[in-house]
Amino acid sequence: MTQTSSELKVCIFCGARPNFMKVAPIIRIIKKKQNEGWDSKSIAYSLVYAGSKNDPTLEGSLFDDLQIPRPDVYLGVECENLNELTGQVMSKFEQYLQQNTTHVVVVVDDLASTMAAAIVAKKQGIALAHIAAGTRSFDINMPKEINRLVIDGLSDVLFTAGLSNNSIANKEGAELSRVYMVGNILIDNIRFNRERMGDLSLANIASVSDLHLKPKQYLMFTLNRKVLMNDKANLERMLKAMLEAAGNMPIVAPLRENAAQIVRSLDAAKHANLCFVQPLGYLEFSYLLSNAAGIITDSGNVAEEATFTNVPFNPITASGFTISTNCLLSLFSGFLPVARTMICPCSFKLSIAKRAEGVIL
Repeated sequence: MTQTSSELKVCIFCGARPNFMKVAPIIRIIKKKQNEGWDSKSIAYSLVYAGSKNDPTLEGSLFDDLQIPRPDVYLGVECENLNELTGQVMSKFEQYLQQNTTHVVVVVDDLASTMAAAIVAKKQGIALAHIAAGTRSFDINMPKEINRLVIDGLSDVLFTAGLSNNSIANKEGAELSRVYMVGNILIDNIRFNRERMGDLSLANIASVSDLHLKPKQYLMFTLNRKVLMNDKANLERMLKAMLEAAGNMPIVAPLRENAAQIVRSLDAAKHANLCFVQPLGYLEFSYLLSNAAGIITDSGNVAEEATFTNVPFNPITASGFTISTNCLLSLFSGFLPVARTMICPCSFKLSIAKRAEGVIL
């Protein structure tokens, strides 16, 4: 960010792939104003990514799909242990801030890397803004809940998705003047991309074209969280119950390498209706999701997108705490011996309560 002294210099920090979806609308409006000219003080931004440039989750089409430039800086942190990751991000992000004048750091969501960046920013005396603030599970045993509390507690400005998030932030001591309800920024991104999916169809998406899918006649399945993948016995039970409840409806699984390898190793994965496909680009995935009869996912972003596009979803959670607003919904928990099931649209067969060795769909 080599800009003039009259500019506000903002660092937008992303800890993982899903964060880019939520900062994309901000970057697009900054770029637009840079092209059109600012009415008041101008803004210069730098996009910093905690991971490496060759991160396999950042597919080649991602930034083109989001209509934003690639990150300006890659910290190159890659490790499995969250405490080690936190330390590495803190060290490398501190170096970045010491070498680059920054007035505001913007962070998103609740990752360990996000918390690390927030701590470093405040230690450097830099203003901190948090997107998706005020989100709580009220389960302090969840690592991300600790991250949320720390990030919100350090933030100078909290951008929330709704009134309930405002209330949480206020009750925890945030001044009203620092809390702004801006809505769910992910939805802005979905709206932006709707028109850009006009040329897509189930027949011309290479990864699924040979499956001959028909709109609202297939389900989707995604899996990313290590805590779920590491318990193979439970994952096996969960997969069997899911396939049994789906009946003859195909389940499309665009899993990334590690998840695909683990799921393929399970006996239940040999079922003919479970269709493994290559990971999809952002726009392709959004199109496939919008035409699905339902989705089973452990991704918060995917669950939010499903809600907005009126696609029923079954959240896979480690704690069993899941509430959806899109008329669905069944609670799908691999870790609870009993999970409640609510009625969802009849087209989504996974709404059928199904017990499978301690797992209910």
